Amino acid sequence: MRGMSDNSSHSAPSIFPGEAAGFLLSGPAGDLEAASEPGETKGKAPAVGIAVICHPHPLHGGTMHNKVVTIIERSLRELGLDTVRFNFRGIGKSAGTFDEGEGESDDLAAVVAWARTVRPGVPLWLAGFSFGSYVALRNAMRLDADALITIAPPVGRWNFDAIELPDCPWLVVQGEEDEVVDPQVVFEWIENLDVSPHLVRMPETSHFFHRRLMDLRGAIKNAMRPYLPKANDPA
Repeated sequence: MRGMSDNSSHSAPSIFPGEAAGFLLSGPAGDLEAASEPGETKGKAPAVGIAVICHPHPLHGGTMHNKVVTIIERSLRELGLDTVRFNFRGIGKSAGTFDEGEGESDDLAAVVAWARTVRPGVPLWLAGFSFGSYVALRNAMRLDADALITIAPPVGRWNFDAIELPDCPWLVVQGEEDEVVDPQVVFEWIENLDVSPHLVRMPETSHFFHRRLMDLRGAIKNAMRPYLPKANDPA
């Protein structure tokens, strides 16, 4: 992480850190390892909001340091949002064991609760990659998200049928040569939804966006910039 010291054994701060920080949050299965960064302003008025980002499958090498996760974080931070990444239970310094998306949903809820404590009243964005996008999507309504970003949602690998779909702005980015998630299954699923997410199809793009990470960054920023909360927006 950019400029972050190794302080992830510290307990959760009571205010949002003014610089990159790592810490442990109290979660439903024990500690959750988290990392935060403040949004970039570069002399412009900040976007007032916070984004919580979920990583891919814990049993297949997924962590909050995954390159797609960090490019999502970078994209949203460059838009001006404060960001929080975290490790699901059983990964890194997070306690517990994998729980098929159920316990991971509770992990996300715990991180969101902390985010809302340290940034009260500001809009909440949820984002995730692969398994993380499944967790973010299935909890978007429950956690009253103001925007949602799902990268390579694993439709066909997890049960998407019972998910209560969000009524907030929602971006889906899917590589057309994804070797893990069947792109056509994702596209057909979207076509049959009762809501219409903003779909970005990326040609010649694999599941992990090899050589396409900067394109992913641009896709996220271009699609989500119109929905940015402003400093004078009501909470």
